[in-house]
Amino acid sequence: MPRKNLLKHVKKIVVKIGTSSITEKDGISIKKISGFVDDVDRLIKKGYRLVIVTSGAIATGATTLGRKRDSITIPEKQALASVGQVILINEYRKHFDKKGIKVGQILLTEDDVKNRKRFVNARHTLDTLMEMGVIPIVNENDSVAVEEIKFGDNDTLSAHVACLIDADLLILLSDIDGFFREMDDPEPVEEIYEITEDVVKRAGGSGSSHGTGGMFTKIKAADIIIRFGEMMVIANSGVKNVLGRIMNGDKIGTIFVGKNKQLKGKKRWISMRNPRGLLVLDAGAVEALRIKKKSLLASGIKSAAGHFEMGDVVELSDESGNKFGKGSINYNRSELELIKGKRTGEIKGILGSKYFDEVVNRNDLVLY
Repeated sequence: MPRKNLLKHVKKIVVKIGTSSITEKDGISIKKISGFVDDVDRLIKKGYRLVIVTSGAIATGATTLGRKRDSITIPEKQALASVGQVILINEYRKHFDKKGIKVGQILLTEDDVKNRKRFVNARHTLDTLMEMGVIPIVNENDSVAVEEIKFGDNDTLSAHVACLIDADLLILLSDIDGFFREMDDPEPVEEIYEITEDVVKRAGGSGSSHGTGGMFTKIKAADIIIRFGEMMVIANSGVKNVLGRIMNGDKIGTIFVGKNKQLKGKKRWISMRNPRGLLVLDAGAVEALRIKKKSLLASGIKSAAGHFEMGDVVELSDESGNKFGKGSINYNRSELELIKGKRTGEIKGILGSKYFDEVVNRNDLVLY
């Protein structure tokens, strides 16, 4: 199908701009940011609604303070992010002001989308900013984030933001032309509809020395986007008017196209979460969930692994080790150890009270 046809229904776009696309050796590149803002402005004038996910805060802070990124501690990196983010957002503000466009800053950690309430609040904030004609500019909150609450790279962050706001398209701009199946291929792959083991294997390491994302992180982002039936493009920011040309249907970079199966609301949130544990189910429970569309009861659970609390997301597996779904669980690990394999009517006698009939309710379940 021609790209123009694939993209004709797109209204809401998340654009992720990589560190190398807005910086040079001496810090922020005014020329690069100006060109990017011009490109965004043209899309806004055509009626598209945009969210920008930007990299570059740590690199900007390092240049400003004269520090080398390859020899700094984590607290120093967080401090550099704090310094660089102020400079970075102000540069965006100045350039968008010239276009008559206001911007708002949103700093996120994985904790903000892992927690259901904060997930909803973040979505409302982003939606409201766009309704007000303000472009949200998002970055990971590197100044406070530690390993446990980090997305780790802005490719992954941008995929989560796209899912957060139900965007129709994610565009990843960097110094990479697209996805190449072989290193010596003259042109990138035009279209990909599934993230296969071969695609993952072909994904290489880091791109620019200033960034944290390479092709592997972009393929991870594509996997998230495809899972929700949406689209993503990897393209080189060095192409003039790259955003406009992508939306015009030009064959620039690689487009990843999702299937029609889309998840909404809480099920989308569950699908985006990293599981805190694993439940192994017997054949009857697997059939009840997959075929009969039932909830998961304690009687069908053979074993559990991990450390989870009530409300956490756990993954589901059959006894052969085939993982087939995720769900938000109604019991913590210690309680589940006591009630697994038991009938629903026995739970109250075992725990002293019965919280839920279901260990995972059908409405809180996502199957692969």
